Amino acid sequence: MIQKEKENQKKKRKVDLVVISDVHLGTYGCHARELVRYMRSIKPKAVVLNGDIIDMWQFSKRYWPRDHMQVIQQVIKWISKGVRVYYITGNHDEMLRKFAGFKMGSLSIDNKLLLNLDGKKAWIFHGDVFDVTMSHAKWLTKLGAHGYDLLIVINAFCNWVSEKMGKGKISLSKNIKNSVKRAVKYVNDFEKTCADIAVANGYDFVLCGHIHHPEMKKIFTEKGVVNYLNAGDWVENLTAIEYYKGTWSMYHYNEKDYHYIEEEQEEKFEYMSNQEIFNTMLNEFTFPHPGKKNISVETEPVTNKKNLS
Repeated sequence: MIQKEKENQKKKRKVDLVVISDVHLGTYGCHARELVRYMRSIKPKAVVLNGDIIDMWQFSKRYWPRDHMQVIQQVIKWISKGVRVYYITGNHDEMLRKFAGFKMGSLSIDNKLLLNLDGKKAWIFHGDVFDVTMSHAKWLTKLGAHGYDLLIVINAFCNWVSEKMGKGKISLSKNIKNSVKRAVKYVNDFEKTCADIAVANGYDFVLCGHIHHPEMKKIFTEKGVVNYLNAGDWVENLTAIEYYKGTWSMYHYNEKDYHYIEEEQEEKFEYMSNQEIFNTMLNEFTFPHPGKKNISVETEPVTNKKNLS
């Protein structure tokens, strides 16, 4: 019975499209190990990396753990297998915006993306374009990013103490944001702005990140209605947006789901140096044959279509 359950856990879930946002590789708050487990558990046809994947604002050569390199390795694995990977730039990886329009194999880099999903339009972008501080006080935003990273480190220590005392985990930043009216208003204004523009352009779905607030809901405006989705982050919430057979769903990481994870494989990468992982990545980086037909989310018909409720 246990062996059968273990085999079921090893099977990769099929997903038509997965949206991952705000990973912040290179920072202490990034939950890269958990993200790697999730990435290895799914079999996507297309992937959207929706901004702030690598945190170039706080990047330091002194801090780049092996599990952060494993995230990059998994992305390259997908690319080498012909999985369509869209890298949408964010504010923390804004240096990549000069490469917008770049394509190599099944990888493309853009500032925004418009996908046709079963006849419906999905508008995807990071979201920092609607952040007032990004436009008028970027220095304040960068200062806040360093403070946020420090708060995450303090939070990790508090959770360690809390678990030792037999209590559950807490999120200091979540509690602070939820208790401050201005922060709540900022989230609401952000969502409304996204919805207004999406409706004005006739889009059915609008997907973003940036605010580290996972959400799936319909937003009604004076001119119409749109399905708003935010993929959240891999610093606090550990969430992703999945699209499969015409249905959107929010994925929440749960440690219990990976109870039967292959420990030998995880340990193998744990004790590999970054250089060894990098060499492994190079060996895997072979593009599909030009004649091979890649699966496209835009063109493949999907059955059992359901609307977001």
